[in-house]
Amino acid sequence: MPSRRRARTSATSVFLVLGLAIAGYALHSAGLLPPAQADDAATSGPDATSGPGATGDPGPGSTASASAASEPSRASSPDPDAAASLRLLATLPVKGKAPATGYDRTADFGTAWLDVDHNGCDTRNDVLARDLTEVVRQGPCRVTTGTLVSPYTGGTIAFTRGQTTSTEVQIDHVVALENAWRTGAQQLSQTSREALANDPENLFAVDQHSNAQKRSGDAATWLPAAKGFRCTYVGHQVTVKAKYRLWVTPAEHDAMVRVLGRC
Repeated sequence: MPSRRRARTSATSVFLVLGLAIAGYALHSAGLLPPAQADDAATSGPDATSGPGATGDPGPGSTASASAASEPSRASSPDPDAAASLRLLATLPVKGKAPATGYDRTADFGTAWLDVDHNGCDTRNDVLARDLTEVVRQGPCRVTTGTLVSPYTGGTIAFTRGQTTSTEVQIDHVVALENAWRTGAQQLSQTSREALANDPENLFAVDQHSNAQKRSGDAATWLPAAKGFRCTYVGHQVTVKAKYRLWVTPAEHDAMVRVLGRC
């Protein structure tokens, strides 16, 4: 008898354990039990890619980082197709530059930098966040550090915000604002000129040397040292000039045709 009782007790224990296991599995599947310990980096802290006002935005004084593969910066739209750029170029008026008389960057194109897209961040910080990798922000907008691969040279720059270091990375207007002023922007409204000056398609984060070297040059007088980027650069110039109803000079037109014809 004792042996039979022990056997019945053992069988009962086995069934009890199996029942508990099945019940636990059902509760876990239904989400009523907590999962096993997760990676803290994936489950805690603010979302580095959230925009202003999104849940999990870092508050003032906090930092967040976002990383991507290092590569030359790109504007927000896809790279223009060379053949399409040539067709668009053929639609642009060709004539000489108007006088630069009266040109004033701030008065004509607005303060650098505005928030024309009303996302809560000024254009410079928007472009830095777009074009740099390993970005660290203070609050939702202010980019404090990051890495730039300048599209104009291919060189890598470690960006750190500061009075003596911020200028190492500059925001270039692909169609320079003075060039725009002399090729039709004088006829635009103030709102359209401010849109042109802050249009992400007309902006690249670049190295300080290239931006200083280019100044207000067009395709006939300045092109990026990185030859592999020239098709993208000129394609964006054509797109921007068409978008804002600007014209090209004869020399500029011919230089654009040469660049796009080799793409």
